[in-house]
Amino acid sequence: MRNQWVSRVSALALAVAVVVLAALWASRSQASSMDQAKVSEGAVSAGSQSLVLGGGCFWCIEALFEDLKGVLNVESGYAGGDRPGVTYEQVCSGKTGHAEVIRVTFDPKLISAADLLRLFFVAHDPTTLNRQGPDVGTQYRSVIFYANESERRLAEEIKAEMEAQKVWPRPIVTTIEPLRNYTRAEEYHQDYFAKFEAAGPAQKLGMNAGYCTAIIEPKVREFRAKFRDRLKR
Repeated sequence: MRNQWVSRVSALALAVAVVVLAALWASRSQASSMDQAKVSEGAVSAGSQSLVLGGGCFWCIEALFEDLKGVLNVESGYAGGDRPGVTYEQVCSGKTGHAEVIRVTFDPKLISAADLLRLFFVAHDPTTLNRQGPDVGTQYRSVIFYANESERRLAEEIKAEMEAQKVWPRPIVTTIEPLRNYTRAEEYHQDYFAKFEAAGPAQKLGMNAGYCTAIIEPKVREFRAKFRDRLKR
């Protein structure tokens, strides 16, 4: 587990990042239509689009993106490794090259890919290499996976924007990698924190209650408070 000093520094950095992003938000309203132009016409005509993002434990980041207006579905999975069809235990070994990720399916008419990437950069700490809080290993790396050239360019652009605006006080180490060997995570991982919130006290004891209460819950509470105007409820 991370020590108290690391917790305080990380919490402060996240608070600063959220404030900076919120200040930028108003200036981005005009850019929204430009962002849409960067997404392929084929994807727009088909309706929904998707992004594959890694920001540490997928239980944590899944819970944040599920709440956002315009997000249709969030699926936990694994990506970036040397073979498909991996299991949680194999990925946790750190030997497969996969990262824990979420696949975010969204309606681009309601929320743009660019805005989702901006939120991604404050939904986790993108300045810690192969680590998020107590979770350490390449499977917890900060990463954006792209399926085509336009997604790669957009990811590079938003990363550069976050760096230029100094949203975080330390350098961003998020990697931008081609999407390969995506595998849907086991069913019990899907909507994990939503299940935890809905569970009774006895059930929670068998659902990694310590981790959910100490790590995920405060992060979700802060995200919902800061971005309440972007939430479904």
